[in-house]
Amino acid sequence: MRQNPITLTRSVLLWTALGIICGLFAAMYWVVLIHLMRGFEHVDGLSLLIVMPAVGLLIGFVIHWLGNPGEIGLIIDNIHLNGGRLAMRENPSMILSSLISIASGGSAGPEAPMVQVTGSIGTWLADRFRLRGDALRTLSIAGMASGFTVLFGAPLGGAFFALEILHHQRVVMYAEAILPAVVASCAGYTIFVAITKLGIGPIWHLPQYSVTNLFDFSEAIIYGMIGAIAGWLFITIFRSCERLFGLLPNRIYWRTTVAGLGLGCLAVLFPMTRFFGEHQLETILEKNFTLSFLIILAIAKMLAISLTVTGGWRGGIIIPLFFTGACLGKVVSMSHVGVNETLAMICVMAALNSTVTRTPISTTLLLAKLTGFNTFTPILFASIVGFFLAPRYPFIASQLTTK
Repeated sequence: MRQNPITLTRSVLLWTALGIICGLFAAMYWVVLIHLMRGFEHVDGLSLLIVMPAVGLLIGFVIHWLGNPGEIGLIIDNIHLNGGRLAMRENPSMILSSLISIASGGSAGPEAPMVQVTGSIGTWLADRFRLRGDALRTLSIAGMASGFTVLFGAPLGGAFFALEILHHQRVVMYAEAILPAVVASCAGYTIFVAITKLGIGPIWHLPQYSVTNLFDFSEAIIYGMIGAIAGWLFITIFRSCERLFGLLPNRIYWRTTVAGLGLGCLAVLFPMTRFFGEHQLETILEKNFTLSFLIILAIAKMLAISLTVTGGWRGGIIIPLFFTGACLGKVVSMSHVGVNETLAMICVMAALNSTVTRTPISTTLLLAKLTGFNTFTPILFASIVGFFLAPRYPFIASQLTTK
């Protein structure tokens, strides 16, 4: 049935308005985050053993007083089981706790809090226009996509991430949200870039690479297997940290304080495990490190991510996982003569993230944008390998198929 042009125009305007609102919020969040990070960057050495636990205690009190904002699993459950409704009431706790967590050096990125807040803005806007059912869920998903896009600059990747993270079988079920998500993402990203003055090019500057023969795809599959093994190792470390934190008293500030102490210890030994890894990844690209250092650093980063998230600090894991994959990809390229460093690093990054988050399509689109990789087919091969070699029980439990 042909859609009424007036109705379609109103829908496009609504999607665009959502993107603009999300872009404005994201820009303000980013500006505040950068200013806070600059203050914490000067803290180093043994002083981290005092600062990080103190910050952890502060995060715990914020969550204790303002309420637990939940994690990505709660967002997925609400999309599936709560009619797509994402509540605004958790936003103050999420915004404040995530700003402190990320800015102080927690090994987590801003994508998770951004997705939660912008998704709830979609629900809020749907309520203003009295939308219900699939229309409300669509706006929530479009808001999530917009929040994800502003940080990565990939509207199509952000749209697919908002669908894939819900579970790959749900992409078809919620297919009507793809166009709204893309429109909102484009609008939000435009506003975000205009305010923050950030560039629209690649974030990480890897040497350019082009596919020369079919053997390159075979290499991508091998690197995908390596990334999948790393993904299993990360999940094992993460679950172990979950069990250890489960032994602590139930008060959230106990957990966040102990996590802060652990993060401080790691930061003293391995300063590059601090923060979410966007700028640290450039250091991995530019400097020459030994094989043993890169392997230990990758494992330390996995532990830092696990301590951050399981310890109650707020933030996302995607960029930190990319950093970990870059370390391991460089190890592979250094271990074998003739291996293309760019191909190895990007493919391991893709497979590791896809194994953990089960988002092979959006991972491919994101990395192609973030690295300026022109031929993304090898990335797709590695991502798919990571997806199919992922544990049967997903890292994000809410991704299990629900009735």
